[in-house]
Parts: sequence; structure tokens; C-alpha cells
Amino acid sequence: MRDTFAILPHLIPIAIAYCLALPIGWNRERQERSAGLRTFPLVAVASCGFVQAVEGTLAHDLSALARVLEGVIAGIGFLGGGAILQQRGSVKGTATAASLWVTGAVGVAVGLGSFDVAVVLTAFTLLTFWIMAPLKPNPGERGKEERAEPNGPALD
Repeated sequence: MRDTFAILPHLIPIAIAYCLALPIGWNRERQERSAGLRTFPLVAVASCGFVQAVEGTLAHDLSALARVLEGVIAGIGFLGGGAILQQRGSVKGTATAASLWVTGAVGVAVGLGSFDVAVVLTAFTLLTFWIMAPLKPNPGERGKEERAEPNGPALD
């Protein structure tokens, strides 16, 4: 158990995790996805908080720290699974689920002091949303192709 009560050393990394997750959440909110502006910063803060809470007591026991990280990763995977919806033969929410997972990794990276990794993860996530979104076909276009030839081309 720790003998000191120091908020500032934990406040800074948690605030950084929050700030890095905010633009990801903002993007998802603007796209009207199932998780958004509140969820993403909370995932990053929680992930960072788990690491911050145990780092002092488990720093000497790397296998115990690894188990905590495994739990965080599995928990975020479970949360992301809830964001995936199946509707009329299509699956929606996989990008939101993946971005929740990345946001958890951002929080863990910040919690471990790997700020550079957290910034790169955030940048690549945002680039993926901004660059790839215009390349994705509209939902109506994909559906038309599938309805036009449900059993493949007709053979005469």
C-alpha cells in the first residue's frame, strides 16, 4: 500500500488520455454511432486509471501487471462487442468497436508513460476515419448490388 496521497501525478496522464480520446469520440458522435462523445473519453480514462492504480504496487511483479492489462483489454473487447449490431443481413458498429479498443490502448499507453504511442494511435485512428470514410460505399449501393443478383448471375 502506498503511503502518499498525490493527485497531480495521476491527474496529468488521465487528462492526457481524456484529451486524446475526445476527438475520436467527437468523430463517432458526429457520425451518430452507438458510442460517442462521452463513451470514448471514459474508456481512455478508465484504462489509464487501471494502469495508474496498480503501477506502483505491481511494478515489481510484471506478470501481475500483465494480468491487469489482460483484464482491461478483455473488458474493452466486451464493451466493443456491445457496439456491434446485426441488422437485415448487415453488420454495423465494427469501426466503433475497433475504435473503442484503440481508445483503451490509448489510455493504457498513457498510463504506462508511452505518450508517443498514445499520440500515434490517436492520429492513425482519426486518419482512418477521415481518409477512409469517403471511400466507403453508401449503404444503399452495397444493398442494391446484393439484391440485383441474390443467387449470382442468371444462366440461360
